[in-house]
Amino acid sequence: MRRIWKLLTVLMAVALVAAACGGDDEGADAPAAPPADSPAPPPAEEAAPATTAPAEDAVELTQGDCDKTYHVITHGDAGTFWSVVEVAVDDAAAAIGCEVVYFGSNNDALAQSQEIQAAIAAGSDGIAISLADPAGVTAAAEAVVAAGIPLYTLNSGVNDYKALGAVTHIGQTEFVAGQGAGERFDSLGASHVLCARQEQSNIGLEERCAGLEDTFSGQVSSEFVGLDANPDEQQNTIAARLQADESIDAVLGVGPNLPLRALAAGEQAGRDLVIGGFDLSSDLINEIEAGNVAFTVDQQQYLQGYLPVILMHLQATNQNTAGGGLPILTGPGFVDTANASAVKALVSQGTR
Repeated sequence: MRRIWKLLTVLMAVALVAAACGGDDEGADAPAAPPADSPAPPPAEEAAPATTAPAEDAVELTQGDCDKTYHVITHGDAGTFWSVVEVAVDDAAAAIGCEVVYFGSNNDALAQSQEIQAAIAAGSDGIAISLADPAGVTAAAEAVVAAGIPLYTLNSGVNDYKALGAVTHIGQTEFVAGQGAGERFDSLGASHVLCARQEQSNIGLEERCAGLEDTFSGQVSSEFVGLDANPDEQQNTIAARLQADESIDAVLGVGPNLPLRALAAGEQAGRDLVIGGFDLSSDLINEIEAGNVAFTVDQQQYLQGYLPVILMHLQATNQNTAGGGLPILTGPGFVDTANASAVKALVSQGTR
């Protein structure tokens, strides 16, 4: 992906250099045909040397001249989901040729707020944040706007970005995504879904479970089952829940790792489950291909890392804003056995 963007940047620079060397009128820089009786032109080696700088120099100059610095500060960890976001941030930074600082707080609202304050003090030209814990991060977000720095929210924050004064939100509407999952479980014949959450205070994950409950015709139980950093705890907690309630015949893991833990927990408890998930990983795609997991909801997190950087740069350099007061939605989409193989190669490349 980085090589593709570098190539595109070079091609764009070549076009810009060519345009700068031309006149305002089409074909104005083309030499006129000499009169029939005019002397022959001098040999090629006697022509004056070209003075236009090579296109490669122009690319280096453009990238080196960027005096903007942007910050993307999230609640993310270094797991399968957020590693894709970070790849996207790096790709966007390479595309615009500016410094972009990425920070993931690993679900620590205090650390995220402190990093936001540090970005404000550093004179950031634009700050994009996730808002998984509004109570813990709102004060820092408000300080961004008070400092006159453009604020964007990504991934989580669709319900709060307007009140904070953010330009727009880039992500999916989590409640709507959960509604789609509920409809899927209905069509798969489930009757009682355990909505398993990997973060205890993430409002976005709670909204996914609420959306599931809104459309699913059966029963929904929503529970925190442990952090992704503790996969054994997740598996054992789900298995214990299955053993305590035999009516549970389905599990929705609201992240890419929990469906795998649910699959193992079902085997541990001797139960055959309908399993769905959120987001993507190579292991999850493999289980979907094998028919062990029915589906996953794809919010295309690469876009959530890439688009905020591009939008912040366009606002800082060209006074462009996008969204028109509405969020820019990156999902939901669904990956199941019908399209899993097409997505699998992109997951292995780190961009899906």
